[in-house]
Amino acid sequence: MSSELVPASRLPLPELAALFTASFEGYAVPMDVDGPALARMVELYDLDLDASRVALRDGRPVGLANLGIRGDVAWIGGMGVVRDTRRRGTGELLMHAVHEQARARGVREVVLEVIESNEAAGALYRKLGYEHVRQLELWSLDGEPAQSAAREVAPDEAHRRVRELRREPEPWQRDDATLERLLASGADLRGLLADGGAAVLRVTAGGGAIEQLAAADTASAAELLAAALTAVRPVRLTNVPAGGTAAQAAASLGARLELRQRELALAL
Repeated sequence: MSSELVPASRLPLPELAALFTASFEGYAVPMDVDGPALARMVELYDLDLDASRVALRDGRPVGLANLGIRGDVAWIGGMGVVRDTRRRGTGELLMHAVHEQARARGVREVVLEVIESNEAAGALYRKLGYEHVRQLELWSLDGEPAQSAAREVAPDEAHRRVRELRREPEPWQRDDATLERLLASGADLRGLLADGGAAVLRVTAGGGAIEQLAAADTASAAELLAAALTAVRPVRLTNVPAGGTAAQAAASLGARLELRQRELALAL
């Protein structure tokens, strides 16, 4: 039985969230998404549920591909298929469908991240023509904070300094558009400023996350991370470029490398 593809907007958010969770069952990083969490993702990451697609088999949702759109660039914000229907071509159908939707909306490039150990997904994306852009890493820092000369400032002030110092684009989840959504939402954001760098820290119930960090050197980045640890623990750095100042600073402070991903891009 072939799959029928429909817009993700046809499913109520709780059902779409349940499908999201089921589609990532058994993966290297399982997802546990409920309706409010998915609504938050839609808001922060500009997910277009009309352009995103759900695969149905005998009327049952069996897979999804989420598409975020910002101008002429799109992002795959999660693609997966439920465990008992995998390896039947559904993922490839979903990807072709969202590519078509992206083209229809004037998108020229689609980007995504894939965990290095997810060989099946990596092979699919290569087949579709995606090319490697860079390696990204996720670090977790939970040591005793070192002394830091960095000081707390307003998040928008820190953001301005980050933009001045930034050497390469942010990944989608930490892009300026995402940060602007966070600022508008009233999220608990803290700006950190050092002589050679700046960072924006988001405080959550379970610790903190570095939303953006830019520094002239590793020492300045380490000052900012030490200041973040003074405010909240643990501190996570998600999808920072491998070998960059943030990754080097995290390693110097004893952070744990939890995950490596590849950022890929497809020109439409």
